[in-house]
Order: sequence, then structure tokens, then C-alpha cells
Amino acid sequence: MRIGVVTFPGSLDDRDAARAVRLAGAEAVSLWHGDADLHGVDAVVLPGGFSYGDYLRCGAIARFAPVMGPLVDAANGGLPVLGICNGFQVLCESHLLPGALVRNDHRTFVCRDQPLSIERTDTPWTSAYAPGERVVVPLKNGEGGFVADERTLDELEGEGRVVARYVGKNPNGSYRAIAGISNAAGNVVGLMPHPEHAIEPLFGPDPRSGTGGLDGLRFFTSVVEGLVSA
Repeated sequence: MRIGVVTFPGSLDDRDAARAVRLAGAEAVSLWHGDADLHGVDAVVLPGGFSYGDYLRCGAIARFAPVMGPLVDAANGGLPVLGICNGFQVLCESHLLPGALVRNDHRTFVCRDQPLSIERTDTPWTSAYAPGERVVVPLKNGEGGFVADERTLDELEGEGRVVARYVGKNPNGSYRAIAGISNAAGNVVGLMPHPEHAIEPLFGPDPRSGTGGLDGLRFFTSVVEGLVSA
């Protein structure tokens, strides 16, 4: 299986995402934001960090990158797409996901190991988790507060499209403690915390928390296993 990882100018976690893909058993394919070609990949990860134009609004300019044209078309056709942190912001700006990400309500950057509850497990990215499973994944953002109008929030809740929710103190003011959502079909997932930073012992959360600091790896093994069995 070949999973593309898009690099925008300013991306910080593209190599981490590529390593997670490889550890999950797939080939990581580097995709450049200025190349309007997905090179036949079976899934795509929009990694975290930053993208050019974030000084206007996170993801607002990156949504117009050449790679986003074929990506939006492919996502609407069922291609599995995972947007992490800034990638989540780009998915919202591209209207593949509803809502928006705004500055943390406490106006400061947050960086910590974050407990999550996995709420939706029938997506290509979360099928290896159990419903309601508690995991620990690093969180690092300054503009991570998920917001939407009440009607949209009710639709997300009613249709079971909340993928992950913060457990304990809300770290950034996200409405209804939402940490991640999906589109209606479930193939597109946006997640503010960073699963690619919880894939190896000693290089992520405290191994005494969750499942030995490896709670994020299953986001990637989920999609690989799903693609193999398809």
C-alpha cells in the first residue's frame, strides 16, 4: 500500500507522519504541495506543523495549493484522507470537513500528552480502536479550538461523526471537547492531536500511560489493514 504525505512550506511533522506510515507497514510517498498529482497513492496524510499563509488564517491559503485540487476530488470519491493539526485546518478550509479551528481560548500555545476518547471506530483511520477507548496522544497547538454553529455541532453528534474527544480539562476551548471529526462517509478525518508522535517507545508519551506510548500507531495501521483487506 502507498500512502502519500503532503509537504507544505512550513510543514514540521511530514517526516514523522511518513515514519508512522512505514512503521504501519506501508510505503510513504512524498507529495509536494505544488504538484497537482497524487501519484496513484491509496490514501493521503496532511501533516501538522504550519503551512504558508497561516498568518492570514490557518490553512486558508494552503487550501488553494495545486495538490489540493486532485486531493479534494479523490476525497469526495472515497480516498482515505487524514488531516493532523494544521492538516485538520486545511481540510476545514477546503470544505472537506465542517467548522473551523481558532486560537486557543486561553491565548497560549499548548504542548502536552493529551488523553482522548475514541468516539468513532468505523472510519478507515480508527477501525483498530474500540468504541470509547481511552488513549494518550501528544497535543501541540496555538489555534486548535474547534468551533462550529449549533446546527453543525448537533449534526456531527447526531450522525456519529465526532471521531475523538478530549478527556479531562479542555485544552483549547474546542466546542463540546471535540478533538477530531469525520465527513459523512467517514473516509476523511481531521484530528488536532498528533498520533504520529505516539508510535514508538521512548519517543512519545510516557510509556506508562495508555498502551506503552504507542496509542497513535493504530491510526496508521487501521488504514493499512483496511486497504489490504479491501
